[in-house]
Amino acid sequence: MSTTSPFFKKLHLIISAAIVVPVGLIYGVKPDFLFEVSLQSPDEFSIFKAIMGLYLGFSFFWLFGIFQKQFWKAATISNMIFMLGLAFGRLVSMFLDGLPSVVFLLGTVGELVLGVYAYYQLADDEIG
Repeated sequence: MSTTSPFFKKLHLIISAAIVVPVGLIYGVKPDFLFEVSLQSPDEFSIFKAIMGLYLGFSFFWLFGIFQKQFWKAATISNMIFMLGLAFGRLVSMFLDGLPSVVFLLGTVGELVLGVYAYYQLADDEIG
């Protein structure tokens, strides 16, 4: 029987949405607010707006998982893939491109933690 409370079962989704929504908005609206980027062309702006759309889309899906029990498992799987996918890309970049700023290093750690936490929530749900 699972011993995870409903709050802790959803915690990874809550934290992820709370972080990914503002970061997504920054990517799409004002990427130079936190990051050293200088977008020049419509193509560059389009890339960052598309990233914003992905971030917001996944965040809204995670909100469904928080508030609608039938979406929890799918939201958790998507959260695990999203976070571990970001962490994997950042780790590849560290090996190929060098170390990023502290913000991205902390982000990588957070993505790994949230991705692994989501995995364990899925495993606990299967056992419980």
